[in-house]
Amino acid sequence: MSDVDGWARRAAVLRDELVARGKLISPEWRDAIVAVPRHVFVPEFYRRRPGGGWELLSGSSPASRSRWCESVYSNISLVTQVSEVPDAGRDTTGPTSSCSAPGLMTRMLEALDIRERDRVLEIGTGTGYNAALLSHRLGDDRVFSVDVDSHLVDRARERLAGLGYRPCLAAVDGAAGLPEQGPYDRIVATCAVSRVPWEWAEQTVPGGRVLVDVKIHAVVGNLVLLNRHDDRLEGRFCPGQATFMHIRSPSMRPERTELIDRVRANAEQRMTTETVERVWENAPLWFLVHLSEPGRIEFGYTMDPETGGPGALFLVAKDGAWCEVSTGPDGTRTVLEGGPRRLWAAIERAAALWREYGEPGWERFGLTVHSADQQIVWLDRPDGELRWSIPHGSALRC
Repeated sequence: MSDVDGWARRAAVLRDELVARGKLISPEWRDAIVAVPRHVFVPEFYRRRPGGGWELLSGSSPASRSRWCESVYSNISLVTQVSEVPDAGRDTTGPTSSCSAPGLMTRMLEALDIRERDRVLEIGTGTGYNAALLSHRLGDDRVFSVDVDSHLVDRARERLAGLGYRPCLAAVDGAAGLPEQGPYDRIVATCAVSRVPWEWAEQTVPGGRVLVDVKIHAVVGNLVLLNRHDDRLEGRFCPGQATFMHIRSPSMRPERTELIDRVRANAEQRMTTETVERVWENAPLWFLVHLSEPGRIEFGYTMDPETGGPGALFLVAKDGAWCEVSTGPDGTRTVLEGGPRRLWAAIERAAALWREYGEPGWERFGLTVHSADQQIVWLDRPDGELRWSIPHGSALRC
């Protein structure tokens, strides 16, 4: 697929779009975007069908070639592998690898402030596209990339070599890094973790940086840029929002919560003045809720028996706490709460705290990693009055 018509022109258009949107600034990464043909690394990708299932779009198929090419040189993430994945105790088909949106890649690469002589370890090889950008900038001998999926690594190595790039690739558990090739000046993870593996800190030189998507539960969290100090990693969460697939590490699995039955026998009903309904749409607040409360919280809507449409909002926690929130015609809001604790009351407390401290965005949150077990989220300052330990339940060790 390396001879796609006009790929250089399409790459230049993509570069200009990223520059205009403030996602690409440095000349070095501008050059990389137009020098590396993205279509080589994404010869096909999957798109979810509106009615369910997956549609394959391929550059080798006349029926989908035009849509494939347009998407490959757009600033969007592309699902490149789907397979059976565990989902709440049952197997379902879902995405297990993707090629991240170019604008997110360039934003992360520029946040790392990579210098000419830096040695960089990427956690999550995927298609190999990001490794190609790094190799173009730094040279093969300074780029290292790992992935737990040997099939992905083999394909990425072949595609990279076809373009003349030969970075060090390895099929290993990304949570362990690649100690035999370390230390590194920069580590970038293109997958999400619930807790930052301490092995990454040990493989980063003093003054080096680690950029990783910390998701304490599913989509709860964001990118954080950590600086390596003598005894810790420490830094702030990045503005904006990023979401990566969770690391497929044999040693780390994300927590899931079953949607339990909401038993109304001992439920309590009351009124609420809390105006935030879809609290999960406010990412920093949703993060604060999960820092303050144990376990992952699932959400959804009941069915309105009269209209058949969405009814009351419901939320369910791992320990069985649940609530339903409905809004009347006059705007008044009624809460029904059940289980071992009052879940909506906990959300009200978190929302009140968030407002008390000026409705902080991501850039006011930070993270200090002292070890695998001691990881502290803080607001404004590492020694400030608001600090939370990342709950141990957010990453289950096998």
